[in-house]
Amino acid sequence: MATLTKKRKAVLVKYDANKSYSVLEASKIVKEITTTKFDASVDLAIRLGVDPRKANQMVRGTVTLPHGTGKTMRVLALVTPDKEAEAKAAGADYVGLDEYIEKIKGGWTDVDVIITMPSVMGKVGALGRVLGPRGLMPNPKTGTVTMDIAKAVTDSKGGKIDFKVDKAGIIHAGIGKASFDATKLSDNANELLQTILKLKPSSAKGNYVKSVTLSSTMSAGVTIDPKTFT
Repeated sequence: MATLTKKRKAVLVKYDANKSYSVLEASKIVKEITTTKFDASVDLAIRLGVDPRKANQMVRGTVTLPHGTGKTMRVLALVTPDKEAEAKAAGADYVGLDEYIEKIKGGWTDVDVIITMPSVMGKVGALGRVLGPRGLMPNPKTGTVTMDIAKAVTDSKGGKIDFKVDKAGIIHAGIGKASFDATKLSDNANELLQTILKLKPSSAKGNYVKSVTLSSTMSAGVTIDPKTFT
């Protein structure tokens, strides 16, 4: 237990848990206090002053992080034969239609993003029970139901992420890895924060961004001062 105490003390020396920092300062601190042997994910938690139960206060969208997520995204393109070559050329990991629909019906969901086209949404829609709970259901709003399959695949491979406010009014999103330098983490965090600011529902009253916390897998959270990016 003593080693844990030493680690905890070493962490607490590096920052003040009761203080708010700029996005860049928080990025530097999280890098310093991340001690995992693996390349930890770095995440933002943004608590919003919205009521997600009201349809007109649901905050969701997509953003392309300038430096990517650091994660290799596995992309499945559910497309008709005439679109298969386009999907493969853009870098989709799995390309097809009926055979993959059958695999998904059998419980296979070993992908991060599914992209499809409007004409086959009838078939894909039947997979809602499997894909919905895993956040894999294609949606026109997030650009994953489209005729421009190549762009959708390229975007997903290049650092595009989807985000959605949860029932508690919080958006959780991975914005990089602990191995990223602090400037890249800061750039990615700011891109997400600015996108969320633009999506403020007109019906939301009072303080829109209530709190922002940056952390890595198993690290303490560092509070970001909303005034530094609003």
